[in-house]
Amino acid sequence: MYLRINRLQVELPMPKEPDPNGAAAVQELLGGRFGEMSTLMNYTYQSFNFRGRDGLKPYYDLIANIATEELGHIELVAATINLMLTGAARSGEPADAPLEPGKDWRNTLHSIATAHTAFVGGSQGAYWHGDYVFASGNLVLDLLHNFFLENGARLHKIRVYEMTKNPVAREMIGYLLVRGGVHALAYAKALETLTGVEISKMLPIPKIENAKFPEARKFEEMGFHRNLYRFSLEDYKDIAAIWKGTHPQGGELQVVDGPPAGGAVPVLPPVPEQFAPEYHPEEIFEIARKLMG
Repeated sequence: MYLRINRLQVELPMPKEPDPNGAAAVQELLGGRFGEMSTLMNYTYQSFNFRGRDGLKPYYDLIANIATEELGHIELVAATINLMLTGAARSGEPADAPLEPGKDWRNTLHSIATAHTAFVGGSQGAYWHGDYVFASGNLVLDLLHNFFLENGARLHKIRVYEMTKNPVAREMIGYLLVRGGVHALAYAKALETLTGVEISKMLPIPKIENAKFPEARKFEEMGFHRNLYRFSLEDYKDIAAIWKGTHPQGGELQVVDGPPAGGAVPVLPPVPEQFAPEYHPEEIFEIARKLMG
């Protein structure tokens, strides 16, 4: 089961203006082939279907624990998209066509289907689907796939970073470049224990250090690239059997009990023009106020 904490894994800056076309590009990092939905669901189903975990507990713990962190990653990317779309509606009555700007956006789905918020899909409007999940049951093959997936995700994050200077998008990408690097290294170390092949020597893929990106560099300076957070009250402690030793960039790897401190989940304002949460939201706000006494 899962225990949810109402915080993002990192604080996001508040946007100064809407950026719907930037949000369309960021959607790829949520629901594209190498988006956070893919990392989440691949590791989740591998953990659900893991055979022999009583004898392979460090590997099970690693996959299950990283899967849980990925829940926070889809939340973080969705929050980024939502902030980039905040303020995109014009005020006005339906006859005034307040949503007219949406017809010129790269992703009109944001204006039609989700009230200027994220959806479970990629940059071209195609929904994420289960064909992206690989859970073969063979431990080495699944770990090798996860290593590939993390590096494919890294490439896409870097490309989206290069597409936009939006500070919200870049803050999120900088953080996830660091966390994805942790996951890629963790899977490499797991494979090394099983096969003896020094897969970690292939990193980083592509061959550019996170320090080249200012938003990622600051998180590495805080040591985030050496931390594997344990997202459980009492379980998954055997990740320490794999996540140990010296980081390739120097410094000792450490398992941190509990999630990062993170930041507040942004409160999205009502958009009456989208009937979200309603055309006259003050009416249902009053109902909720009475419920809370």
